[in-house]
Amino acid sequence: MRILLTNDDGISADGLEILAEIAHSLSDDVWIVAPAQEQSAASRGVSLHNPVFARKLADKTYSVSGTPTDCVIVALREIMQDNMPDLVLSGVNRGQNIAEDIGFSGTVAGALQGMQMGIPSISVSQARGFYNHNNGKVNWKAALKHGPKLLKKLLKQGWPADVILNINFPDVEDDKVEGIHVTSQGRRDFEMSNIDKRTHPRGGHYYWLTYKGGKSDPAAGTDLRAVYDDYISVTPIHIDHTHYKTVAKLSALFED
Repeated sequence: MRILLTNDDGISADGLEILAEIAHSLSDDVWIVAPAQEQSAASRGVSLHNPVFARKLADKTYSVSGTPTDCVIVALREIMQDNMPDLVLSGVNRGQNIAEDIGFSGTVAGALQGMQMGIPSISVSQARGFYNHNNGKVNWKAALKHGPKLLKKLLKQGWPADVILNINFPDVEDDKVEGIHVTSQGRRDFEMSNIDKRTHPRGGHYYWLTYKGGKSDPAAGTDLRAVYDDYISVTPIHIDHTHYKTVAKLSALFED
């Protein structure tokens, strides 16, 4: 099995090393094509208005001067076009990608692009901030211990061609993981987006966009609830954003 790895934290990220270790438990044929610089919250951005450069760093290892989506496109259309992967793994992200995070996430975007181009794809994230919020460290042990076995089980089972699997490991020691829940995407009961307004020394203002922390009170069965309760969350995701109940309701407005 040939595996392509990418991420949004960049080619030098610790989580990419963790993902490579997990991937090597599945195969000896592991390729890395990841952003040259951090691209967190890049979502599905594509560099249409500026050139993208790929640089070979080592055997089967490349950096790309663009987004996670750029990386997957360059990998599949150029670097690996004669050696196409059987699986795309994106991550391991430094922090959870659950609920509204999914829309911002470059990690999830990398997997979505792989799926869109016909390759089974999985995004992988390691939650942080629940037990070590003050120092911001990431405990990778849950992903390292449980990742290989979980991926092998999922690969054996398989999933639809138009779906990716979004995995989030809880912020606990590896022996404190309660189990695995297959979940739906949750929604927080508060708005996270915020602005830190500052005064520019030459006049005027500038802004840092920030996110407020804290836990919500999510429903059972959601990715939020699972990670809060120290379970691994596996969420099947697809690109179709259509809200079908509203389609039916609005369509009634225009029926004769």
